Amino acid sequence: MSNYVLSTFRFRVDWGGTRIGFMEVSGFSFEHDVIEYVHGAMAESVPMKSPGKPKYGEITLKRGIFRNDAEAMDWFNDIKIDEDARRDITITMLNEKLEPVMIWEVRKAWVKKLDSVTLKADSSEAAIETLELCNEGYTQ
Repeated sequence: MSNYVLSTFRFRVDWGGTRIGFMEVSGFSFEHDVIEYVHGAMAESVPMKSPGKPKYGEITLKRGIFRNDAEAMDWFNDIKIDEDARRDITITMLNEKLEPVMIWEVRKAWVKKLDSVTLKADSSEAAIETLELCNEGYTQ
């Protein structure tokens, strides 16, 4: 076992057979609904609680915009006309030797929201786009 905590700045994203560079990936959250049940013969009126359906957070991807790169917008538009445009995505965290240390398999993702570039005259920042992806769950 390593004595070092994993760093979060080395990762890669593969979608639909294409490896794309992103500057940030967030939204990995796992949650269960809670089923509460109370009946009249219980000694206390505290409800029994059981795990319900699992919920998976929406994944947010941020990346720089490059000239003649419309892949994100194309995917956003494709989902409107073709439900098969959903994609399985693999997000891999890498160690200092660029070897995989954690892998998330995201099922049937599609672009819910695409925030394109913010134009600002007094800024010298990179042009960034943000994709918010719905999905049908993921495994780690």
